[in-house]
Amino acid sequence: MDCQPGHGRSVYNWLINNQPCLLCDEPAQQPYPLCAACETELPWLQERCGRCALPMAIDGVLCGQCARRAPPFTQVEAPWHYGFPVDSLISQFKHNARWPLGRLLGELLGHWLQARFDDGLPRPDCLLPVPMGRKRLRQRGFNQATLLARWLGTQLRLPVDEHMLLRPVETRAQQDLDARQRQRNLLQAFTLAPRPWVQGRHLALVDDVMTTGATARALAQLLLRAGAERVDVYCLARTAKPGAA
Repeated sequence: MDCQPGHGRSVYNWLINNQPCLLCDEPAQQPYPLCAACETELPWLQERCGRCALPMAIDGVLCGQCARRAPPFTQVEAPWHYGFPVDSLISQFKHNARWPLGRLLGELLGHWLQARFDDGLPRPDCLLPVPMGRKRLRQRGFNQATLLARWLGTQLRLPVDEHMLLRPVETRAQQDLDARQRQRNLLQAFTLAPRPWVQGRHLALVDDVMTTGATARALAQLLLRAGAERVDVYCLARTAKPGAA
């Protein structure tokens, strides 16, 4: 199975059940390369803000920021908080082109989302990967959000539009900025492709990590202004508020 076009070799056969766990190298004995013990030890996000999924001490209530001013997106879905080993797996996937790790996380995110759909979360009409600037895309060679959206689209049988959202303006890397700087950094950084099909649709943004939510807010606001009915956010992990335990 070729998970990354042009990578030159197959990542692994996703249908083999006796493959080793990618974390401990013991037999996974599951349909994906992660054993049950390692899966249990992942930093599952339990108590969270009911809107932006910020890790909190109480589940289901709104965080202070969402209570003061509701974000333009309706719901953030993230299975984990950004802690070990998920933080390391995401970093290796993004910066070291470790396709199997990204594919594993995408598979687990798909299972998470399907369970949420079964519990009543509305299914979106389309998945939209968060776009990457051309310069950074040339440097990295791939957009991790696009790969995640493709994998999720196949697994969940949802269409993916990789060209609706554009990032024509090169901006500083978000991880180097604080919350206020991130918001200023994204002013007019995004735009829509000519004549996008947005009106009345339920759209879901796909990304790897949500930190301050500045990118999600900017894109959701852009889509709502263009006529989208609802915008959700699907990501692998949600970071805690700076200074939180």
